[in-house]
Amino acid sequence: MQFKRPRRDDVRIEITPLVDMVFLLLIFFMLSTTFIVTPGIKVNLPKASAEKVSQEKKEVRVVVTKDNMIFLERRLVTVQELEQRLRAVAQKSPQALVIIQADAESLHGRVVEVMDSAKASGLNQLAIATQPKEREGGRR
Repeated sequence: MQFKRPRRDDVRIEITPLVDMVFLLLIFFMLSTTFIVTPGIKVNLPKASAEKVSQEKKEVRVVVTKDNMIFLERRLVTVQELEQRLRAVAQKSPQALVIIQADAESLHGRVVEVMDSAKASGLNQLAIATQPKEREGGRR
């Protein structure tokens, strides 16, 4: 007597949907990371040839517009309010980096006031945001 062996179907794992999902995730992450920019107040930063500052874990952005208005984290503040709010930041994170984004046409005295407020509040790490200078020949 001859017994029939059961037919074994050729079992395969379909990877086409997996490849589709990987490409969709890749496109999603590529698009979402290219739109991360510094939103908020438009300032014309002065140019400098210094290298970029590496970002610290905690940073506070202070913007000085060409109209000499001061914004702390996109909120309009006075010099006195700025110092009070920076003291609160210093209590939470004494190693916080204060990044000053001052318009090239803003008054030097206003920027110095911001720097003094940061120092008086106990924050000693200051950075001034600039744009890279264009070198001769059009290259940066």
